[in-house]
Amino acid sequence: MEPIDMTLQLTVDCAEPERMVRFWSEALRYVPQPPPEGHATWRAYWASIGVPEEELGEGAGDLPESIVDPKGVGPRVWFQRVPEPKTVKNRVHLDLKVGGGSDVPLPVRRERVDGEVARLTALGASILYVMDRPDGMEYYAVVLQDPEGNEFCVV
Repeated sequence: MEPIDMTLQLTVDCAEPERMVRFWSEALRYVPQPPPEGHATWRAYWASIGVPEEELGEGAGDLPESIVDPKGVGPRVWFQRVPEPKTVKNRVHLDLKVGGGSDVPLPVRRERVDGEVARLTALGASILYVMDRPDGMEYYAVVLQDPEGNEFCVV
């Protein structure tokens, strides 16, 4: 089988893409993805390639609905507007790895994780619970929710 070129995009269903773009661009240190050159908005771009207006929906593409890694390393994240609210626990979630791994002493990892959690809660995340292993496993993580209730971890 011949290898194919592939990239990864993470798609997040949500009610308010603009709000999610604001939160996650700050959380991940990404930037809102500008529309392709020559187009003032994504809506204008999509119209130029023939996407029917009824497929776009009200407000779609007027503001950025995706974010990208300014270093070009991480995947593009697209926030797809959907009508239904989130109702159950995520089956896939993000781990924001800031602690430095098991080679870093636990007190240092805790400090790094707690610092990042403070930054993220100031941006609008909320803490669900702390996973602390006092049994010698030396594991520490905090589970949070983004502004629309999607779970993610800081480890």
